Amino acid sequence: MTRWIMAVGLALLSSAAALAQSDFPSKPVKIIVDSAPGSATDVTARLLADRLGTIWNQQVLTLNHPGAGGAIAARVAAQSPADGTTFYVGAASVFTALKGAPGVAPNLPVELPRDFMPIGFMTFQPMFIAASPSLGANSLPQLIELAKKKPGELSYATTGRGRITHMTMELLLSRADIKMQMIPYTGGPHAALSDLVANRVAVVIEGYSGLAGGLQGGMIKGIAVSSAERVPSFPDLQTVAETLPGFFSGGWNVLLAPNGTPQPIIDKVGVDMRKALDEPEIKSKLASLGAFLRPMTPEQVTAFSQEQQRTWRPVAERIAQDAPK
Repeated sequence: MTRWIMAVGLALLSSAAALAQSDFPSKPVKIIVDSAPGSATDVTARLLADRLGTIWNQQVLTLNHPGAGGAIAARVAAQSPADGTTFYVGAASVFTALKGAPGVAPNLPVELPRDFMPIGFMTFQPMFIAASPSLGANSLPQLIELAKKKPGELSYATTGRGRITHMTMELLLSRADIKMQMIPYTGGPHAALSDLVANRVAVVIEGYSGLAGGLQGGMIKGIAVSSAERVPSFPDLQTVAETLPGFFSGGWNVLLAPNGTPQPIIDKVGVDMRKALDEPEIKSKLASLGAFLRPMTPEQVTAFSQEQQRTWRPVAERIAQDAPK
């Protein structure tokens, strides 16, 4: 009798799981993003949402919750129903932020699998460093030389304190032995670009999608990219590593679900996400934005995020120590 009850129970669970997967999604789906519209992460999430909407024949909305170093979006996503109606794009900085650092919410960093269920890796995006043409720095060595002549006088724009843009630039400043002032722009790259063009800041660092308009229109000057090798679409743009050997950094984002989301839904979303990102049209659009695909299983996503935490934690600690008290 006990075996019969167990067998029936397992059969019912299996049927329920299959039903949950076959019926998903039966209503609109939300994807929460922790940055403002126009940022590199936001653009990638919107491309994915649009394609998933077509695959599922269902509305997929992208909701922006910028601020607090990504903590606002993480909290909203974590508190959402675990029923497959809400997903979350976790960016690099919410995993690498230092807990309790000034300007960063105390509930960061995000830890996997403690806080969310990983679904898959979306894209990796090297950071582009650009300057106003009137600054007079057309390359990273020229920027470093100018910063050494004016220690602490030049400023750089990022998408927020503690984010990967901030940490990447701080690592660069440390390696180059120069000082610049960080100006956070939680409203996204558009506000930073306006101030860069108006010479209110000297330099901006962001993924290519956030700077594309300014770079293509000649309003700003690309001076370096943080990838290990030159970006094929920008063959003349030097890498930071060509000036500071071994330097490598970039933004990345992964798709996550609130803890407790049924595993069949996690599996289906993972398959459909990979299908969407593998489409030639989407690949082409992502490549034009300087974003690169890197397929990973949920287990690989967890291992990767933990490795990144070990890499960036010393930088985050230094930022915390140097912050005004």
